[in-house]
Amino acid sequence: MDENLKKEIIDFAREMRITELNMFAEFGSGHIGGALSMTDLLAVLYQSVMKYDSKNPEWKERDRLVVSKGHGGPAVYAALALKGFFPVEMLGTLNRGGTNLPSHCDRNRTPGIDMTTGSLGQGASAAAGIAETLKATGQQVYLILGDGECQEGQVWEMALYAAHRKLHNLTAFVDRNRKQLDGYVEEIMPLGDLEAKFTAFGWNVITVDGHDVEALYQAIAEIKMEKQRPSAVIMNTIKGKGAAFVENEKYNHHLAVSKEQAQEAINQLIAEVEHV
Repeated sequence: MDENLKKEIIDFAREMRITELNMFAEFGSGHIGGALSMTDLLAVLYQSVMKYDSKNPEWKERDRLVVSKGHGGPAVYAALALKGFFPVEMLGTLNRGGTNLPSHCDRNRTPGIDMTTGSLGQGASAAAGIAETLKATGQQVYLILGDGECQEGQVWEMALYAAHRKLHNLTAFVDRNRKQLDGYVEEIMPLGDLEAKFTAFGWNVITVDGHDVEALYQAIAEIKMEKQRPSAVIMNTIKGKGAAFVENEKYNHHLAVSKEQAQEAINQLIAEVEHV
């Protein structure tokens, strides 16, 4: 990976985190933990991987992104706004009455959102259907799943179908931050060996540090060489990554966020750059 590109992606991820923290603080709460844990992946996708046109969100030749863990929507909104899909000022309306930026992704409201999601598991099936439709075009479909979401049977029905239909243009990223709404995945419903499960279902599987942008980039490059199977990238992540007050909270799926807390985390993100 080119060092300049790596720096661009890291800088974009930092800018996204700052934007997300400001969004949550402005509203006073939100699904901050899972948004921050998938931010580095989104930075890689929007900065260097996906084909899209921010001035024409409905461009037919674009790649598609389905965020099945729809509560991660605010992280996507940060990327979309920073890339010019809509004015950054619109981020201040997150979760408010009449907003076009609801808590969960809604394709009918937000420019750049490809699928309405939030009912966990359903986005997985939608992504497979989209991938099958676009298979002959070479367009890619990127799916983001939560690890808690992988407790849903619908995810595994999709996994069977995608492998059977040889949907090589479908890549599922599992945000394995090991937590879900009300506790640790291991305590609520253990998933066992996720890599072995996807492999047994006929998928190409890669495991990476989900905060290592170079590892994510290289995994996606590898996947593009796969012409027979769908691919799963198991991302080991930290829920709330980049904001200590979120990382250190056990139940950090949805939190109250004060402006003081957000500013302290932002100051730390800025300080990390200054010390490099």
